[in-house]
Amino acid sequence: MKDFLIAPSILSADFARLGEDTEKVLAAGADVVHFDVMDNHYVPNLTFGAPICKALRNYGITAPIDVHLMVKPVDRIIPDFAQAGATYISFHAEASEHVDRTIQLIKDCGCKAGLVLNPATPLNYLDYVMDKLDLILLMSVNPGFGGQSFIPKTLDKYVKFAR
Repeated sequence: MKDFLIAPSILSADFARLGEDTEKVLAAGADVVHFDVMDNHYVPNLTFGAPICKALRNYGITAPIDVHLMVKPVDRIIPDFAQAGATYISFHAEASEHVDRTIQLIKDCGCKAGLVLNPATPLNYLDYVMDKLDLILLMSVNPGFGGQSFIPKTLDKYVKFAR
């Protein structure tokens, strides 16, 4: 098994050809399809909901789907994406009132749980939940928009996390 997975976001795909574009990304070597879900509340942008995830499954996409929730409140939408076919559901620590409870909800819905840390979110958010997580996403940009510039200071966090 590989030490890493390639999970490109479909945020910049042509939504009129989402199934075809997703197939191309997977054929090029992607392991996982990454959904950036934004609600225009937690972040100042709006993308797509669970029906798009379900549509990709209905189209025939069988690869794992990682749903990155940039929404608040986060617990309300988790069952929708689980029922739509998500494999992983990850959320921002700041978007949950009770991180441990949200992780358990994801697992109870039959998905693998991930926690997302923004560039300014301290690593100690992981202290009490590390053993319950299947995925950790350390952001190198602030959430909410594609195409942002990399924040170099986040490299320090990656080094600290790797230790």
